[in-house]
Amino acid sequence: MAVQHFTPDGMVQPTPYHHVAVGTGTTHVHVSGQIARQADGTPVAPGDLSGQVAQALRNTSVGLAGAGASFADVLRLTFYVTRWSPEKISDFMAGVESVADEIGLHLPMPPASLIGVDHLFEPDVLVEVEATALLDG
Repeated sequence: MAVQHFTPDGMVQPTPYHHVAVGTGTTHVHVSGQIARQADGTPVAPGDLSGQVAQALRNTSVGLAGAGASFADVLRLTFYVTRWSPEKISDFMAGVESVADEIGLHLPMPPASLIGVDHLFEPDVLVEVEATALLDG
């Protein structure tokens, strides 16, 4: 395996993600920002943060698989969430947890950042997910 996830003693715990990822592979995979859309562009879960997180992660999984990778190979996830407030964390995590087994996303997640933004490229998009993975050569 090209990626090892861990949280060293002395770092804040518990968190829903590992603090550190070490990659030893040679092939980088970058999945661009995925949103809650079906392949034909149909919106999924309008107005539902949990549902949009789940679908965006499903789409991220499809992108990883297309490159021969999986969430086990992911070094880092970045989430962009519109109009973020700390009260939304339970809905956000419900979306992650609802799809984790289906897509092979082990919890805690790889190192991750959740970045609050005013808006994304379309008004109904509540969340966008980006992934960086590393594969053995």
